[in-house]
Amino acid sequence: MYDDEDLAEIRESRDEWDEETLDPTLDAYGERKDRFATVSNLEVDRLYDPSDVANLDYEEDLGNPGEFPFTRGPYPTMYRGRTWTMRQFAGFGSAEDTNERFHYLIEEGQTGLSTAFDMPSLMGIDSDDPMALGEVGKEGVAVDTLRDMEILFDGIDIGEVSTSFTINPSAPVIYAMYLALADQQDVPREQVRGTLQNDMLKEFIAQKEWVIPPEPSLDIVTDTIEFAAAETPKFSPVSISGYHIREAGSTAVQELAFTLADGFAYVEDCLDRGMDVDEFAPQLSFFFNSHNSIFEEVAKFRAARRIYARVMDEWYDADADQSKQLKFHTQTAGQSLTAQQPLNNIVRVTIQALAGVFGGTQSLHTNSYDEALALPSEEAVRVALRTQQIIAEESGAADSVDPLAGSFMVESLTDEVEEEAMEYIETIKEMGDGSVRDGVLKGIDEGFFHREIQESSYEYQERVEDEEEVVVGVNKYVSEEDTSPEVLKVDEEVAEHQRERLANVKKERDDDAVEAALEDLQDAIDNDENVMPYIVTAVKAYATMGEIMDVFEAEYGEYREKIGLA
Repeated sequence: MYDDEDLAEIRESRDEWDEETLDPTLDAYGERKDRFATVSNLEVDRLYDPSDVANLDYEEDLGNPGEFPFTRGPYPTMYRGRTWTMRQFAGFGSAEDTNERFHYLIEEGQTGLSTAFDMPSLMGIDSDDPMALGEVGKEGVAVDTLRDMEILFDGIDIGEVSTSFTINPSAPVIYAMYLALADQQDVPREQVRGTLQNDMLKEFIAQKEWVIPPEPSLDIVTDTIEFAAAETPKFSPVSISGYHIREAGSTAVQELAFTLADGFAYVEDCLDRGMDVDEFAPQLSFFFNSHNSIFEEVAKFRAARRIYARVMDEWYDADADQSKQLKFHTQTAGQSLTAQQPLNNIVRVTIQALAGVFGGTQSLHTNSYDEALALPSEEAVRVALRTQQIIAEESGAADSVDPLAGSFMVESLTDEVEEEAMEYIETIKEMGDGSVRDGVLKGIDEGFFHREIQESSYEYQERVEDEEEVVVGVNKYVSEEDTSPEVLKVDEEVAEHQRERLANVKKERDDDAVEAALEDLQDAIDNDENVMPYIVTAVKAYATMGEIMDVFEAEYGEYREKIGLA
């Protein structure tokens, strides 16, 4: 973007500034610390100028919004057309409790629903299982059968709302229940909108929720992608999630690299099944964390779009623009929230939300200030939602497409993040002898991802304990005053109520229909068929979450990690 003569003059001017202006100031006053760095420990230079982006090619590296390589955003007008989808995580107690919260959020102006499930539902077991004791409705909403889903969305037209489901091992069952509900409401499946997290590779890397081993888990994810391409073209069957990788302690670069590698692994698995890349790729979505270092996060999001566009074009021969457009949801960093002085979290979340907006997210979840203590209260949820609304309506941040483009710092960081992330992706590809999918599976098996994240997490904690990394209210500006707010508590009666409903469903359903549906599912697995149609049939017969997942566990067995962390 600059010719050699201009750059030479800029460098000469910079040298003069260093000698005549900067050095005397440093001699007299110094700086407040020896080294400045992002949360991920990427060093931040004192000053950026055109020489830091001397190799930037506008057409090749930036382009215009809505055009390859989509660095500046997947759509030409971005938030000038419409703002991002505003989602707040909702889910606690019974289906009735969460349905009430859904209606509250819609009335407060939320534009998309986001559903959290309790641990038994996440792990594919029923509320009456002994392993569910003490966990029913505690971390999210309890869903055992289609009856719970009917209550969860009572009074909500799922043809009019986009719903996100944060669930993984048992995600195909929840997807099937949602489709069964759409059929009940006479909503055409091609009109159903939403997102299923369903990212099992991330589970084995970071979040550690699974039922069966990695390879059959990958097969089932591919089943949902194949089924969704044919049945629900407006629904994203997988949300490839870096969020949990970051929450486990990774750096921003690791989050980006490992997430994209997982995405490319799904692409390769679909291609190996014989699907056309342009048939399914437009429905793939991503999910990233947004942390405190605002410029690093913006750079990460912009680098993500550029890497994805280039790899989908060059490695996987995608033709349609929609197949090269990385679209993503963002959630502010739960790991950054503190139990100490929890109102400080409002400021953290605002900074992180701004990073997501400046980075061009398609939807956004802002954490509530009390989430380090409990599930969010109504007041905390409202503040979190108002944070998004103020950014959208009052700040001006949504008025310009890619407002930080051209910043020497942002463009330099974008290049740096892209380069380091691609080094990781190439390493993973080499581990798989040219296949990213095989490299990811090998990395899981050999503990590669675990060790990389563990080392980064340990280094970050060391910096916090040495006060090199400041956490306000924790290792600096500490207060002895009790600042804990009132928190949401889930009544123990919820579990009893849920078990009673489950027992009634089992008593009223047609057991022969359930048994036949589960046998058909087993036959589909044995015959290597797509399992989704059979899961839909089973949930319509009111088979339980646990009964359906037991079929898979009986076929593939449990999974335990082979490799410990070094």
